[in-house]
Amino acid sequence: MDIFKLLSRATKPTGKSSALGAQTSRLPSAGSTSNPQLYHDSIPEPRGQKRKRNDASKDEKNPSPADEEFNFFATKADRESSAKRQAVEEDREAREQKQAGKEQYGAQQRAKDLDESECRQILRSHRLKVTLLPYRGLETTSSEKRKKPSKKPKAQDDARSKASEDPKQLYPQPLLAFGELQSTYGISKRLRENLAREGYKIPTEVQMGSLPLLLQPDIALGASIDDTDTLRSGAPINLLTVAPTGSGKTLAFLIPVVNSMIQRRRKSKSDESHRLEAVVIAPTRELASQIVNEGRKLVLGTGIKVVRMQKGMKVLEIGGKIDDSSSDINPSEEDESKEEGGSKATKTSKEPSQQPTAKADILVTTPLALLNTISSSHSNTKPTLPTVRHLVLDEADVLLDPLFREQTLGIWDACINPDLQVTLWSATMGSNIEALASSIIHSRQARLSPQTPAPIIRLVVGLKDSAIPNISHRLIYTATEPGKLLALRQLLHSSSTTTLRPPFLIFTQTIPRAIALHSELLYDIPPSAGGSSRLAVLHSDLSSTTRSAIMSRFRAGEIWILITTDLLSRGVDFRGINGVVNYDIPNSAAAYIHSVGRTVRAGWEGGVAVTFYTKEDIAFVKGVANVIAASERQAGKTPESGEAGGSRGEAEGLPKWLLDALPTPSKKDKKKLKMHGVEARRTGVAGKGKKMKDPKKSGRASMQISTKSGFERRLENRKRGAIEGSKRRKNLLVGDEDAAEDSEWSGFDE
Repeated sequence: MDIFKLLSRATKPTGKSSALGAQTSRLPSAGSTSNPQLYHDSIPEPRGQKRKRNDASKDEKNPSPADEEFNFFATKADRESSAKRQAVEEDREAREQKQAGKEQYGAQQRAKDLDESECRQILRSHRLKVTLLPYRGLETTSSEKRKKPSKKPKAQDDARSKASEDPKQLYPQPLLAFGELQSTYGISKRLRENLAREGYKIPTEVQMGSLPLLLQPDIALGASIDDTDTLRSGAPINLLTVAPTGSGKTLAFLIPVVNSMIQRRRKSKSDESHRLEAVVIAPTRELASQIVNEGRKLVLGTGIKVVRMQKGMKVLEIGGKIDDSSSDINPSEEDESKEEGGSKATKTSKEPSQQPTAKADILVTTPLALLNTISSSHSNTKPTLPTVRHLVLDEADVLLDPLFREQTLGIWDACINPDLQVTLWSATMGSNIEALASSIIHSRQARLSPQTPAPIIRLVVGLKDSAIPNISHRLIYTATEPGKLLALRQLLHSSSTTTLRPPFLIFTQTIPRAIALHSELLYDIPPSAGGSSRLAVLHSDLSSTTRSAIMSRFRAGEIWILITTDLLSRGVDFRGINGVVNYDIPNSAAAYIHSVGRTVRAGWEGGVAVTFYTKEDIAFVKGVANVIAASERQAGKTPESGEAGGSRGEAEGLPKWLLDALPTPSKKDKKKLKMHGVEARRTGVAGKGKKMKDPKKSGRASMQISTKSGFERRLENRKRGAIEGSKRRKNLLVGDEDAAEDSEWSGFDE
């Protein structure tokens, strides 16, 4: 035994094992973070306290080499990476201590509101921007905007009209800790206990900005309420929120809805039966189920019931009673993904007396499911929901997209309560969606209650329409379709510490491609690790029971790799996802933002987003590359000064030459890609009355997900064709013999 090696041995593992352990501790699957906030900019010191020098903290930031544990056998690169990891850990501990101090300050010193300058500093440090959208009456239409005025208005009128059209910046009181919800904003004690039981202590950025506005706008807005007529009117505030994926939007819109119901029941002092007061619309069944699960955790002990809309369910209230006039035929619940684009055929359900009645206070539904129910209940009149006071559109950009717009607006029009509060939530929201929502809110308010204009506030967290900065993006060129499969297998079987590690999601463009990829990867996981049971495919053609079972197994950790379509790209929260693989290029920049947002949620770090693209995708990569570049700029990564990527020391920043070399697609190409995806990867199944194109001529033969070469596939096709031709000739010969026999005995009939 070498005595020098024994004496100089470090207590921590060295070499690859130490690097692997360090990376594993940073993965989202390693556990939750103590601070769910995404942005940790410098926060101003509390009022009345002067900043002092702290020599101890200075020494902590610059520790001496003697205090560190030294490894004699580690290389120079390992020592540098160890020092860097230690600095990151110390920085994280310092942020946690500062956040704890801020929480204590918010709980004890919040008796006196912050002034506007302090609110402005806190909001800027968390990258929150709150604006009051201008009120535009019905006289301002799109056709009038296009017309050029014949005469220029006067200077004063021009300045006045410009000031009225410009959005006003607001600086509301931020929520520094969940403890303020009861002391400052007066939420129910039971609701506060439910939040504490779930472990909510530090609010995320979207909760910090939205909860004060929705709970107590008078307290949150402060001085701003005296200067604006729309805010002084007392009408409910409508909120348009754009926040990154995984930032806690579900909790942000559920808390005000539950609290308002509890307060109304407390004032009326009535324990009447359940009454539908809130409707939450989500684009997919999986997202609706997730919202219901989160809502039921908040309403424990409050008497409020959260229900998900199901097939054949009655939810309408007419005159304070449940409507029992549902028809015998109830349409089935829609398959709510963008890949389907419609509902299934209607089926005959149970008799009206046997149908379930939803005694719901909060109804979570998909658009077509609720619209069909209220339309069938009001066969002769326009469907209405008079008792609904809260309408929540989760993933509002999809719900107001042409795919779901007619269904969503049908439910919106059915909510005829003048005090209806509308909130829209999404990680991506274009200006056209904002303009549409604003016009609907203003026109509806002018029709139902013209004396009280409806104020609309927009809340933006971080950089609008961009991915969160915690993700490590990788854009990989594979040249051809078989190259994608090789690159994916390299990620699965590589022993490098920087590779993608399970559990993770794989997104494909179509359902047949997801099924084909699943069949190709079935035997890539060794039997000792669980084999094919660790791999699953999820798409909208599966039954509701099968989809729920796969989701449960994936959440429980029984499934490591889940192959899916855009069905799970929005809103669904999987805790502990280490990464996302876009096997096919996303249909738009917004689709990329949502798909990669399934990892590093609620402040986690270490997630990886891998996107493959071939030579057929080069014309559509520019939008994804721009999102990656914006995300890396937020994280402080540049091509020249990026963080070290693995043991090779590569820069993580997207190369500038790649952005310059990629072509910019036209609006027509973007629209075509968004609606249909890459044409070459669409399924080769022809519709009714249409002749399927030759796959060789259309280029789809090279788009198949398979490890077999083209020569092997041609041999199989020839063999299959020869067998079918032999069977066809045999049937023809048998038919000729029967015909000959009939002609031989035909004389007996005479």
